Amino acid sequence: MNIKSSQQLVEEANKTIETLSPEEVKSLVEKNEITLIDVRDIRELWREGTIENSKHIPRGMLEFWLDPSSSYYQKNKINDSKKMVFFCAMGFRSALATKALVDMGFKNVANASGGFEALKNAGLKVVEKDKK
Repeated sequence: MNIKSSQQLVEEANKTIETLSPEEVKSLVEKNEITLIDVRDIRELWREGTIENSKHIPRGMLEFWLDPSSSYYQKNKINDSKKMVFFCAMGFRSALATKALVDMGFKNVANASGGFEALKNAGLKVVEKDKK
């Protein structure tokens, strides 16, 4: 059986999506021009925190929560007028998430290069995630 590796999928995604540097993301956050979306597992958020004012949409639910025809649709989860910028731990899951949304027809989406650690190191504020 010849399958593509996860790394191949990420590399292919990165060729077709917009990727923003941590500094670009920080600037856009400061101007309130984007919706930052954390696609990491909830346990990662509980353990490490998340970027202040980011939304959480778990990677496994992303397409369902953002699809108006899905029974899982989360109507008030995002602001359609702003670019959605996705991040995960390192930028791999969020690259695949961004690619999936491009494939669904979303136009105003991007991936945050380097993920959570890079955003944190660029100076974005980290906040604790409540265990609600």
